[in-house]
Amino acid sequence: MKCPFCAEDEGKVVDSRTSKEGDAIRRRRECLNCGRRFTTYERIEEVAQMVIKKDGRREPFDRWKMKSGILKAIEKRPISLDQIDGVIDDIERQLFNTSEHEVPTRAIGEAIMDRLKKLDEVAYVRFASVYRQFKDLNEFMSELKRMLSEPSQRSKVLNQDSQADGEKNEAADDLNPSAKARAKTASR
Repeated sequence: MKCPFCAEDEGKVVDSRTSKEGDAIRRRRECLNCGRRFTTYERIEEVAQMVIKKDGRREPFDRWKMKSGILKAIEKRPISLDQIDGVIDDIERQLFNTSEHEVPTRAIGEAIMDRLKKLDEVAYVRFASVYRQFKDLNEFMSELKRMLSEPSQRSKVLNQDSQADGEKNEAADDLNPSAKARAKTASR
């Protein structure tokens, strides 16, 4: 490392520490020529993730743009910000943990819709209506019909839970005959 004071290349590392944020290594160095000390930082070089727009333009990926679109779709829905951050983290990992540094906006939009469909169907329809830019009510209705014809992941889970609760109650009643008698008396 070249000394900033005398421009000599010979020096030694006196101390190394991780920065407070944990994203860099701070090194105290001493020049062997002039004896002065200076600090350097070693950081991971991050490659900017780029988004390819529909018209072919490229711009840096902006997590906030994705989050603001999702926040509009989930407005007044029972979805926490932690769930949204988890969705965004998953999408970023899926799209940017490859050797590709450019992702088309279409891939981002489809990934968001896929996650929202599993999380909340109303939020999915809201997002899809803006993202897919439905030309008229017929296009919108055909998407709704297609979605309604597919069995919902959430309703499957809810049905399984309610069936399990019903089976538990029946099993408890079978084991406890006095509970059956109380239930009959209460229903009269």
